[in-house]
Amino acid sequence: MEQIIGKNQKNPTFASFNSKELICMTIEEIQQEIIEEFSIYEDWMDKYSYLIELGNNLPDLAPEEKTDQHLIKGCQSRVWLVPEFNGGKIWFRGESDAVIVKGLVALLLRVVSGRTPKELLDNELYFIDVIGLKQHLSPTRSNGLLAMVKQIRLYAVAYNRISG
Repeated sequence: MEQIIGKNQKNPTFASFNSKELICMTIEEIQQEIIEEFSIYEDWMDKYSYLIELGNNLPDLAPEEKTDQHLIKGCQSRVWLVPEFNGGKIWFRGESDAVIVKGLVALLLRVVSGRTPKELLDNELYFIDVIGLKQHLSPTRSNGLLAMVKQIRLYAVAYNRISG
């Protein structure tokens, strides 16, 4: 399955990630693109700066969306993921109160938002290991990242049952 993302799309999450032209990419292709983007940086300080930039481009959630229901358990920082199931696909929006973690949220949303539950369940998010995120994050941030991925998978399982 493909995902169409672009500046004119209704879901604003993708506006900062794409050019004016629409791009059709699979989960695999997006992960490869992220790996390539991170490979141009040799220094982890540059990679952190890039993560912060990604987070700064992520649209803020509305205050009423920052609820305990959307709060990810297991993160040292406060992270909210808001799913919306529409047209057989799960659209995610998210935010964090920590700048690097907000960048992690932006990366995850770029890969997982706008996907069917089956796509999310059938694909591993290997880019996290390949770009070295787990090795270069503090243990608490690494655990938080895993908690975000786990929650995304739980949403996929739940919506997969609903869409049956």
